[in-house]
Amino acid sequence: MLERRTRVLYMTDLAYSARGRRYCDEDIFLSSRLRDSFDIALCHPQDAVALMDDFDVVLVRNSGPVIHYSEDYAAFVRHARATGAKVLTELSGKADMAGKQYLLDLFDQGYPVTPTVGSLGDLDRLPPVEEYVVKPKLGADSVGLRFLMHDELATLEGDELLIQPRIDFLYEVSFYFIDHDFHYALNAPDPARRWELQPYQASAEDLAFARAFIEWNSIDHGIQRVDACRTRKGDLLLVELEDLNPYLSLDRLDPEVAESFARGLAKSVQTLADGT
Repeated sequence: MLERRTRVLYMTDLAYSARGRRYCDEDIFLSSRLRDSFDIALCHPQDAVALMDDFDVVLVRNSGPVIHYSEDYAAFVRHARATGAKVLTELSGKADMAGKQYLLDLFDQGYPVTPTVGSLGDLDRLPPVEEYVVKPKLGADSVGLRFLMHDELATLEGDELLIQPRIDFLYEVSFYFIDHDFHYALNAPDPARRWELQPYQASAEDLAFARAFIEWNSIDHGIQRVDACRTRKGDLLLVELEDLNPYLSLDRLDPEVAESFARGLAKSVQTLADGT
């Protein structure tokens, strides 16, 4: 009799389209590698609640911004918590998984993040600039993002917005972790071309910066991407801590690095399934 293998429900939207990225290729690659270790099935996020009870682990991957199916995602979270389902990335995350409030909180606590306030009354806490970035607290994938001049800010309505200075930075860089293990880094040398990425050799100082946010977040099992920008002064500032369904840009990696990441993900899934 064959030994029962861990059953994994791989949650993704293969049809989701994003500028400069092919999400489906990434999920086809990862799910094919995970199939070597697990019994695996792919499903759309809106089908997860109906299927997840028959699986040992639900792996949330490239499911697109959940604001596009917020009621279904909320139902998934409620069902997972009510049944004690094992979800990777774990649903205890305090960063993008819970909205953008964490940027306000981290700025208040003195972390090296892009200066962020939530109201016009706090603009004096930001460095003086000509142009600002305004984004919704529950936004994702640049949905609802706007660039406004100072005199245009008076037109803002509502209290679910973030206001940041538009920073003249050198480049963006992203650090990719599974659980608490660093795997690789990528950077976009041209600020105008966010997804034209190349491998980046992270320094010890870079990794200390990224790990501070991994340690701050309350996740033991899961994938996290720490996005930062390098300022003209040479400092790194956090732009985003993506802990829900970060795109991994595996197609930008050397094949052996991508394969190593897939092995690390399989290890994380099995560790979560075993409860260790």
